[in-house]
Formats: sequence, structure tokens, C-alpha cells
Amino acid sequence: MDRGKAVRAALKAGVLGVFIGMIPFLGMVLTGALAVFFYRRENGVPPPTALGSRLGGAAGVVAFAINALMITIRIFIFHAQQEYIDAILKITQKFGANAADPDIQASIHNLFTPAGLVVTFFFGMIFTVVLASVGGALASLMNRPRNSRG
Repeated sequence: MDRGKAVRAALKAGVLGVFIGMIPFLGMVLTGALAVFFYRRENGVPPPTALGSRLGGAAGVVAFAINALMITIRIFIFHAQQEYIDAILKITQKFGANAADPDIQASIHNLFTPAGLVVTFFFGMIFTVVLASVGGALASLMNRPRNSRG
């Protein structure tokens, strides 16, 4: 494994993953697969499945870090906290929860406390990295050479 090529592939895929990640769930899987594609394009050979999973996970970390930074800047510098709260309330209404319930509103407001943001970002990162790792592993499996019996 060439570490320089692996890092470049993960960085490229992670930056593009910020935009691809707008597709729920599938976007992060595609981000991991894209890291494997970039690595294969530079290296000439498909990576083993374990390396593909690590490449995907690294791309997921990059994509998550950029997204988290943009959200944090928007919430704290541009004071857009209320916009996010309103968006979450709309989502809870779509899923059938009573958004007027004081307990639900208190829970949503707690998400924007420093402790709530840490927990939200932690679980968001784990979720993103797992999905991107799966995408990297699947791309590695699909790109490996076929054995011909003959």
C-alpha cells in the first residue's frame, strides 16, 4: 500500500463526499466507493477489501469533518440555531410525533447545548464512517480480478 496515494484518494473522495452525502445513506456508501476508485486509478490495481474499507472510512471521516465544521460555523457564527431547530421540528412532525409536546421541544433544544452537540457529532461520525467503510469494502470486492477456470 502506498500511503501517499491512499491519503490523496481519501481526501479527494471525502471532499466530493460532502456533496454526494446529500443523498441520504447512499451518499456515504458512494463516498467510500469513490475513495477506492481514486486509489485504483492512481495505483493501477484494486486494493484488498480491508484496505478498501479503511479508505472508505478515511473518506467518511474527511466528509464528516467538513460537514461538521460547516454546521458549527453556521450555528455559532451566523446564529442559525433556530433554523436547525425548526427543521428538526418539521422532521419530527413528518414522522408522526407531536412537535408541540414540551418534552419533544426540550429534547430538541438540548441537542444544541455543547454536550448535545458532542453526542450528536459523535454518533453522526460513527454512522458516517461505518457507511463509507461499507462502500469502500463493497467497491474493493467488486473491483478485484476474477479467477478464470479453464
